[in-house]
Amino acid sequence: MDPASFEELSALARRECGLKLRAEKRMMVQSRLRHRLRALQMNEFQHYVKHVCSDAGISERRHMISALTTNVSHFFREAHHFTTLSDRLGDVIRKKISDGRRIRIWSAGCSNGQEPYSIAMYMLRNFPKLSHSDFRILATDIDPKVVDFARNATYSERQVAGLSAADKQQFTDVVSDLEDNFKVKKTIRDCIRFHELNLFSEWPMRYKFDAIYCRNVVIYFDQTAQESLWSRFHAELESNGLFFLGHSERISSALEHGFKSVGPTSYERIERSLSKNGQSRKDIHGTS
Repeated sequence: MDPASFEELSALARRECGLKLRAEKRMMVQSRLRHRLRALQMNEFQHYVKHVCSDAGISERRHMISALTTNVSHFFREAHHFTTLSDRLGDVIRKKISDGRRIRIWSAGCSNGQEPYSIAMYMLRNFPKLSHSDFRILATDIDPKVVDFARNATYSERQVAGLSAADKQQFTDVVSDLEDNFKVKKTIRDCIRFHELNLFSEWPMRYKFDAIYCRNVVIYFDQTAQESLWSRFHAELESNGLFFLGHSERISSALEHGFKSVGPTSYERIERSLSKNGQSRKDIHGTS
């Protein structure tokens, strides 16, 4: 891929979904897109870039973004986020259950589904009455293929390595004669709604969330793109709701964006800081 084609592709990825593709990643990008050239029976990257940047290549952009992002996850990844959830929101959740109020959590960047299923397992294990309450998890990802995989809820022995033997017995069913495929039980699946969503598009949420997990997602975005999201996530959280990032991600100037740190890559929603002229910074809301 010549530098000019790479720059054009990088600009497209940035416009479409905020991806940052540095020049030193050109060989990696080329490697990941080779199979797309074969699928389209193209021999030159210049032809591919011209196609994907055109109106005729709109559908191909989804495949391109899928190829350029990594969908790696496992059950109960970064376990401290789950204990932070119950430690800081436990009383709120129990009160909501008692009052019959809705409880909502968003897995933004759900990848193959291990994250939202882990959240559901943890919540139902620690709040037994939750199964009779208005509890839902929204799980979204930009890649329609991984959303379909996650919705199917079937995993290999390797993919359920993060589950204990007790968890496997309680939360999954064996679905093959070889006993190496596990399907998440319906009681867990029923808590979750999976949807395809580009974080840089409109957000059609109707309710605010008690917690949002957006882990190992914003690492793909440059600082400008990240900062455009902080206000939107802030607007979607309940007062004192929790926001979780991946282990190598941080909110720069967290207080200014309406968050305070409450643990490793764990943040609590607070009121927005005042700007220099004494006015509150304006929240950027998704659709309601």
